[in-house]
Amino acid sequence: MFQFKKISFNFPRIFAMLIKEFIQLRRDKATFGMMIGIPIIQLLLFGYAINMNPKNLPTAINVQDNSVFTRTFLEGVKNSGYFQFTHIAKSEAEANNLLQEGRVSFVINIPENFSKQLVRGEQPSILVETDGTDPSATGSAIQAITDLTPQVFNRNLIGPLSSLLQNPSPVNLQLHALYNPSEITQYNIVPGLMGVVLTMTMVIITSMAITREREKGTMESLLATPLKPIEVILGKLLPYVLIGYIQATIIMLASRFLFDVPILGNVITLMIVLLPFIVANLSVGLAFSTLAKNQLQAVQAGFFFFLPSLLLSGFMFPFRGMPIWAQWIGSIFPLTHFLTIVRGIMLKGNGWIEIWPALWPILIFMAIALSIAILRYRQTLD
Repeated sequence: MFQFKKISFNFPRIFAMLIKEFIQLRRDKATFGMMIGIPIIQLLLFGYAINMNPKNLPTAINVQDNSVFTRTFLEGVKNSGYFQFTHIAKSEAEANNLLQEGRVSFVINIPENFSKQLVRGEQPSILVETDGTDPSATGSAIQAITDLTPQVFNRNLIGPLSSLLQNPSPVNLQLHALYNPSEITQYNIVPGLMGVVLTMTMVIITSMAITREREKGTMESLLATPLKPIEVILGKLLPYVLIGYIQATIIMLASRFLFDVPILGNVITLMIVLLPFIVANLSVGLAFSTLAKNQLQAVQAGFFFFLPSLLLSGFMFPFRGMPIWAQWIGSIFPLTHFLTIVRGIMLKGNGWIEIWPALWPILIFMAIALSIAILRYRQTLD
């Protein structure tokens, strides 16, 4: 037979325990600050920064016919708010290079004799090329230029030319999504997952490395050894570098054989670029580990770094849809630049020249984070 004991509560004792917990929480100012400060910062940051309808997207124009009709079309495109003319290309090859390097999201090509063909009613073509590696960033802009094209020449096609308005559209708008013609979402998401997974695992795991030594009481032994700080740091980094390469290899194989994502670039180039990215994230984790007093604070700091990296890098939301100040913040994180690199290598076949503008910020970040971890190592018992 079961016997049930009578459960009684002593509210004064519960209240005393409650007071004790508040006092302990007040003493642990770092944890209290993270509990209150981090949600407020993230609310304000992400609430203002995230935008699913990006506008003012960088656009290159390749105009071979300078006429009133060309200027009318470009003015209409600009007034839509989705396009910002940042480059004037002298040739189609130059325009394509801008698109391949990721410096623009669109290229508008207006051919020679465009005006002559227009007034003759021959429905000339306007070619709009888009960077298809991120379909979510360009979808609204494509819809906007598709809607305005049939009406943009209304004020020009008057009098003898008014008959041209009887057609569905006086021009033929051709849209080409380069690098991802079918706008398959997996082509954008799966390569980016390589950077997201590495950021999360490398930062969170290594953020507990030094605090674990301190809590287990082995930190004093490490400091008493003849090991230099850089030797300890590198010794803790190298095993996780190997783990990072294993993770990246698994994701790459899955992207190719499970999701049919093309790999147009050099795999060896991607593997070389992986090293500074992995070390950069590991260095961040170690820096947090030297700054935190316990493993809980280290993990909280790791997530405080990971969430902005995830949301402001362009992985989940269009990077160019964010305000300029948010783009500046997002550009600090290595993940933002690694997404450009990995998508460029896999989907565009980019080489060293194309990926260098995104590689050097990762190298600088790695050097700074690694230096902080090394300099802070000797102070971890204070």
